[in-house]
Amino acid sequence: MLKKELRTKYKDDRKKLTFDEIQLMSLEIANQCLGLPVWDKTYFHLFLPIEAQNEINTEFLLQILAGRDKEVVIAKSDFDTRKMTHYLLTDNTKIQKNAYGIPEPVDGLEVPVSKIEVVFVPLLAYDKTGHRVGYGKGFYDTFLSECKPDVIKVGLSYFDPEDTITDIAENDIRLNYCVTPEGIFEFLF
Repeated sequence: MLKKELRTKYKDDRKKLTFDEIQLMSLEIANQCLGLPVWDKTYFHLFLPIEAQNEINTEFLLQILAGRDKEVVIAKSDFDTRKMTHYLLTDNTKIQKNAYGIPEPVDGLEVPVSKIEVVFVPLLAYDKTGHRVGYGKGFYDTFLSECKPDVIKVGLSYFDPEDTITDIAENDIRLNYCVTPEGIFEFLF
């Protein structure tokens, strides 16, 4: 399927989910993440969910990261440059929704991309080879291209993969894993 078709399909599928379904599946995804081979790492980049888009509630995963004394990094998006600035999440971090409903840090201690070891990546859809479809603005492809080559990229999804995304671009960055409520998909390349 084409990215545009997948965006429409999965936005519609997510709209059908109830609050309780989102909470339950988000908790199951967080628990499945315990099976990832990433827990020897220190710096984890986590997205904060856009509730209006029924994104996965990453609060459960955040609790696991905090319980394991991991450094959690969150981003602030600049829609003019299509770049993200990354900040350490602390007890003092003020979070505010931007004009697009994305919860972001107001300010804080900036973290260089070179420190980030694991990135939990938001997505709408993904395929069996680890390609993903986001909202189409390119923020994560730009960010992931700036990361170290060995950064571990983990998608989080309510749904199983599509067979193939047919219009992959050269600058699309593949995932290493995608975690669903039922398990973990690993992509070898």
